[in-house]
Amino acid sequence: MSKVDTFRALHRRRSPDDPLVLPGPWDAASARVLADAGFPALATPSAGVAASLGYADGQTPADEMFAAIARIVRAVDVPVSADIEGGYGLSPKELVERLLEAGAVGCNLEDSVDGVLQDPREHADRLAHVRSAAADRLFVNARVDTFACGVTDPELAIERAALYVAAGADCVYPIGAPPHVLPLLRAGIHGPINVYAEIGEGPSPAELGERGATRVTFGPGLQRRTARALREIAAQLM
Repeated sequence: MSKVDTFRALHRRRSPDDPLVLPGPWDAASARVLADAGFPALATPSAGVAASLGYADGQTPADEMFAAIARIVRAVDVPVSADIEGGYGLSPKELVERLLEAGAVGCNLEDSVDGVLQDPREHADRLAHVRSAAADRLFVNARVDTFACGVTDPELAIERAALYVAAGADCVYPIGAPPHVLPLLRAGIHGPINVYAEIGEGPSPAELGERGATRVTFGPGLQRRTARALREIAAQLM
């Protein structure tokens, strides 16, 4: 079985209290730690990778992001999905080629730019072209940014998710959705749902699974917590 097939299978037939937990490595060393801990797959966070490269979130040049993804993929044997923000202005064909060249099995694609939601039908059309170029070689996770952009009506997230699933998205990611609306999202969305969780705060992954999450990711949470720990160690050394 190929890595992408393995990754896709990890999203299927999961019990509600056992969502797929995908921690986010920001470099090769952190990827090895997480893979050695036993996680069956990983999902890079763009903000965490940006921080490791010395950039603010959203400011990483495409070449550096894909090079970082490739280093992470080479460091581990488990499947790695990559957060590639809005796609860096690349055509769907080139985007797919760059992801496959880096060794990623999947990607996140955002539907907002600089905090402004894109037209959902235009974004769905782009997702359809990505799916066409990738065929079954990539697992496409379509981010739904309504909650992150301050639009709190869950029905609007469900409407966008339906368009993205129809366009071929394997999973949808209503980032920032409050835990209490997850059952409503689960009832209205066909297919896997990615839910963002805070490290050490809020509902546990199992509790998020019971509310509707198929998979749980943490964005740059691990990288930021590690940076805080390093600052504390540095203060002690001073």
